[in-house]
Formats: sequence, C-alpha cells, structure tokens
Amino acid sequence: MINELVNKMLSLTLKMQESILLDIEDIKQAKHENLLERNDEKEEMINEIAKLKSQLNEQLILAMKNGEDVNKYRDEVDNLESELKKLYGLNSELAAIVLPVQQMYKDIVDELTEKNGGVLFDVKA
Repeated sequence: MINELVNKMLSLTLKMQESILLDIEDIKQAKHENLLERNDEKEEMINEIAKLKSQLNEQLILAMKNGEDVNKYRDEVDNLESELKKLYGLNSELAAIVLPVQQMYKDIVDELTEKNGGVLFDVKA
C-alpha cells in the first residue's frame, strides 16, 4: 500500500513538472490561452497529491504501530521528496515569469483606464 501511494504521488509530481515546463514554454511563446487549458488539470493534480500525502502519512504511522520497519521505504520516499523539491523549484520559476507578465497587463489596463477618465472603455452613443 505504501509503495502504491508513493508511486501515485511520484507519477502526479512528474506530470505536474511536465505541465509547468509546458506553461513556461507557452509563456515564452505568448501562448497564454494554453495555460488556461491546463489550469483545471493542475488543480486536480495538486489536490490529489495533497490527499495522497495524507494517506501516505497515515499508512506510515500504521506500519510503525504494527512494528514494520518503515526504513525499507526510505529510498522511494527520498526520491519522491527530491521530485517534489524539483516541482517546487519549477513552480517558483513559473511564478517569476507569470508575475511580471500579470503586472504588465495590469499596467496596460490601468494606463488605458486613466486615459479614459477612470473607465476602461469610453463608449459614446
């Protein structure tokens, strides 16, 4: 059960890494609509990873209570931790790209709004 949970988490983590790498590439190529297409799937993966993490902790505690040597899972868990750290790094890299782009769009909207007297569009009928 523990190996199964670790493998599911690892698979989702690697899939998230790939998704973030695609996001970074799409931002560089100004394909912002592709980011939106992946958002729901990434949110589901994040929620699933969190759920599996909770289940993994429960299973490890149960195994220890039952006298099982949980050190036999150390390599798999260490590998998962390493991949989660990579995911965190990629996410930080994505944020470093997205936040300036978001600010650029905000600045453009603010400038247009300011030029139109506080409204984005100056509609005249």
